[in-house]
Amino acid sequence: MILTQETKMESISFQAKGENITIVERLIDELCEKNKIQEEHYGNILIALTEAANNAIYHGNKQDPEKTVKVDYLADKDRFFFRIEDEGPGFDYENVPDPTSPENLEKPNGRGVFLMRHLSDNLEFKEDGRIVEIEFKDLSKPIEVSA
Repeated sequence: MILTQETKMESISFQAKGENITIVERLIDELCEKNKIQEEHYGNILIALTEAANNAIYHGNKQDPEKTVKVDYLADKDRFFFRIEDEGPGFDYENVPDPTSPENLEKPNGRGVFLMRHLSDNLEFKEDGRIVEIEFKDLSKPIEVSA
């Protein structure tokens, strides 16, 4: 999404503690209800955003309550845009193992980036992976399922 100087995003911040994932869940609930987002879109948004927030809490900030996770967002009935930022060192987002590869199927971790990428319309990493931008488009239209 192209953001300009005039783009006014709303923002929330919270301590990097696992239980604070509920803050993100409540935000998604409120935004989807306010904008009358269909349930099929709601599930994709909820999963992708909670994965991004979990990654920021657990991997980026290592659950350090002295660090914060910041979520900037824009939302309307057609498009949601989120920027999730942590205070960690970042990660090599170009070389995340494919969780669908046979050697990775049994691993308990490693599906977050895959899910975010496949459930959103646009996913970008910035600042060495400390920032993830996630966009969902055409939210007023039903999801088309490809055969």
